[in-house]
Amino acid sequence: MVLANVVVKYFHEGGWIMWPVAATFFLAVCVLLERTIWWVAWKKSLRPDAQEQAREALGTGNFNAAWQLGEQNKDPFLVNLNEGMSHAHTSMLAAMHIHATHWIEKSEARMWVLGTIITLAPLLGLLGTVVGLMGSFASLGDEQLGVTKVTGGIAEALIATACGLAIAIGCLLPYNYFRKRVSTLRGAFERWINHAELLAQSAKAHGHDLEVFANDRHLNKR
Repeated sequence: MVLANVVVKYFHEGGWIMWPVAATFFLAVCVLLERTIWWVAWKKSLRPDAQEQAREALGTGNFNAAWQLGEQNKDPFLVNLNEGMSHAHTSMLAAMHIHATHWIEKSEARMWVLGTIITLAPLLGLLGTVVGLMGSFASLGDEQLGVTKVTGGIAEALIATACGLAIAIGCLLPYNYFRKRVSTLRGAFERWINHAELLAQSAKAHGHDLEVFANDRHLNKR
């Protein structure tokens, strides 16, 4: 209760600029929560053991087993492999890259909002500083209320600036963390796709042609 009263007190002392500052704070919290939930769900969907089994099946030419693993699990990498296998008669690599791009775009969703807030919040604080100081200088000619208005204007300026900087700093660390996760995800898909291509070529060298499997599945769908 005491903390709430302090927040309300400083909010009012910060002037009208605190409303857009509060809006950026609320937006930042929403985006951070949404991104955290998305990455937690992503991690839960991964099945490393099934991925290894699918790689082994693909390399030995047991395409049906690899396909079934992708059907039974919602692991994005296994689904990506199935996407490539189903288009092996045209371009396995292209199909897997297009599917991977879909996931990478999802991992980057709303990151631009955090980037904008990191820049916008300090600027709003700076605007609050300018507005507060303008009010202070405007009251210097009033001898009776001059001191009170000057100190009040400086307080308004400092509160707005501090809040803007705090929001930017609070967003910067998770923003960089999420950017690193996106970069890691992109690299993981690249390794997965290239490895799948090598395994498919290895299976082909041993007489197991993935294109035949893809054609059979295409004909069965008809």
